Amino acid sequence: MPYVLNTPDQQQEMLAKIGVSSVADLLAQIPAGCRLSRPLNMPPALTELELEQEMRELAGRNVGPSSRVCFLGGGAYEHFVPAVVDEITGRGEFYTAYTPYQAEASQGSLQAFFEYQSMICALTGMDASNASLYEGGSAVCEAVLMAMHSTGRKQIVMTEGVHPEYRQVVETYLTTLGGTVVTAPCSQGVIDPAKLAALISNQTAAVVVQHPNVFGRLEDVAIVSGAAHQQGAICIQSFDPISLGLLKRPADLGVDIAVAEGQSLGIPLQYGGPYLGILACKKEFLRKMPGRLIGLTTDRRGAQCFVLNLQAREQHIRRDKATSNICTNQGLMALRAAVYLAAVGPQGLKEAAERCCRLTHYAAQRFTQDSQYTLAFSGPCFKEFVLLCPDSAEATQAKARQAGFDIGPNFQRLSGWTSLSPEIQERGLLIAVTECRSVEEIDRLAAVLNQN
Repeated sequence: MPYVLNTPDQQQEMLAKIGVSSVADLLAQIPAGCRLSRPLNMPPALTELELEQEMRELAGRNVGPSSRVCFLGGGAYEHFVPAVVDEITGRGEFYTAYTPYQAEASQGSLQAFFEYQSMICALTGMDASNASLYEGGSAVCEAVLMAMHSTGRKQIVMTEGVHPEYRQVVETYLTTLGGTVVTAPCSQGVIDPAKLAALISNQTAAVVVQHPNVFGRLEDVAIVSGAAHQQGAICIQSFDPISLGLLKRPADLGVDIAVAEGQSLGIPLQYGGPYLGILACKKEFLRKMPGRLIGLTTDRRGAQCFVLNLQAREQHIRRDKATSNICTNQGLMALRAAVYLAAVGPQGLKEAAERCCRLTHYAAQRFTQDSQYTLAFSGPCFKEFVLLCPDSAEATQAKARQAGFDIGPNFQRLSGWTSLSPEIQERGLLIAVTECRSVEEIDRLAAVLNQN
């Protein structure tokens, strides 16, 4: 029977057992302003039938890309997910798997992770990939920590084109580690190479650049990596996996560590997660890399098998000294990416990237043609662009929302800018166009935006 504290005597007995005199003593470490000073306002209990009816009513209020037209971007996108992705990852042996503490008993999961790593290495040109992290922001942070551990330096230079939420997470990580973040301005939508070079010194551990950047613009990563290496710093690129169907791979641009949000690889928009952190690197940084690393070998009978390489990194071996804290079934997201990449192949990825690129430039042209809307930045872009609204960005979003279109986010929500003009920060709106959109949908949205 469960032990229920129904009486004051029972409560006192429990408190005595743990060595405190009152419940208030247990809460003393919580600041008074953070405590609820009244009883919880709990509604009466519901029957199972009533509860199911209420939950169905609440769930019915949800809307998504299946019922609206999605031009939302800023780090998470509606991409096509082949049916085979759900079919394979929904199998019980994958769907209910856990961290492979006993690798010899997890051959199926380890093989899936090994295939994922191989595909990510082929995609990025890097020598090694781990078997995933939590999401794009934590992947950037782990790459930064790798650079600090490898160089012994504390300064990180990040371009303003890196997603502001990624920059905020890095700053949070470094709060207790003594590191500092210097932000290179992108007032024209891309970095100024001369201004960036002036910020890099012999104290810089890493230079972090996003390409395509948060504005959708394309950066000259080769120049960035050259400037970083000249000062003995490591170059980290945050990339869009779909973009590599068209753009050069990070390794071909001189990048040392490549990271990404892998949501675009077969993971639907689902209430903000779970998503997928991609991290790959050159072989010289292999021993600093967090997360699982799966290897292929043979057993004592000569049969092929899969193992956890460099297990000393894993939390179940090194505990507080580990470079990894990836647990539960986060690998399920890596599996989705592996199935997606295997299904579409190099040609399918190229076609998806080309369609994204063509439709993005078509939308930018349509939305600004004979219109009060203008582009914040000129030049090539991929999958996203910044639209300047004639009035507030929120008003434009409301107009589109009423017509069945979801667009954004706006730049008031994406805070953390130092060099962007007040005009962009107040009236700027990100528009994302993936391969899921059509010319007809773009034309309809253009008509809506230009209605008076």
